[in-house]
Amino acid sequence: MSVFWSELQEYFPFLLKGAEVTLQLSIISMALGMILGFLAAVGRLSGRKIIRWPLEAYVEIWRDTPLIVQLLLIYFSLPELGIVLSAFWAGVLGLTLNLSAYLSEVYRAAILAVDQGQKAAAVSLGMSPLQVYRRLIIPQAFVACLPTQGGYFIALLKDCSLVSFISVNELLRHATIIISNTFDSMNTYLMVAIIYFLMSFTSARCVSYLERKLTPSRNRKPKIKPTISEMPQGGSII
Repeated sequence: MSVFWSELQEYFPFLLKGAEVTLQLSIISMALGMILGFLAAVGRLSGRKIIRWPLEAYVEIWRDTPLIVQLLLIYFSLPELGIVLSAFWAGVLGLTLNLSAYLSEVYRAAILAVDQGQKAAAVSLGMSPLQVYRRLIIPQAFVACLPTQGGYFIALLKDCSLVSFISVNELLRHATIIISNTFDSMNTYLMVAIIYFLMSFTSARCVSYLERKLTPSRNRKPKIKPTISEMPQGGSII
């Protein structure tokens, strides 16, 4: 235990630098993935096959192949086509494309869950399709799938460890550097696990806070009034 505490004081700041890169990767990829995923979801709901079929193929391909293979293809194959990306941005591209494929299914289901009567009422009021999406569909769909998006963000934090295979200096790669110098894998990976837990736990709490703030009070679970047998003597249910 004394060895762990001494290594914690010495190497924890170095690991936090890697955690900072992990957070940057996660936040950028999540933001871009949400935008691309929503556009893919809207396109897949289009009645035009020329739009729907390529997007469906994209979703199936990126969901049905391993993320590590996608990252390696982007980082090592794109330069052969004349597209050269740094390791960081190659990681962002791979994470974004992979995440957006999953989020497109989430958004598609959330959009379809919006009451069709509301859409018809909005159109009857003279709203354009863009206004219907901006004022009606997007706010409701976003709140409905917020917990799922939070879960994908937490998964993304952990998936960022795969970009170490393309030489991005994120958290896990920093841990590998420490292990190569100290040969102490147990304590190093324990510190890594602690950092991942803290990031994931904080993210989960933030998502829960946003869900409470954005969910209308009428949709929250009502407080159950005590029965007569549970009331204190002389109490009232009002």
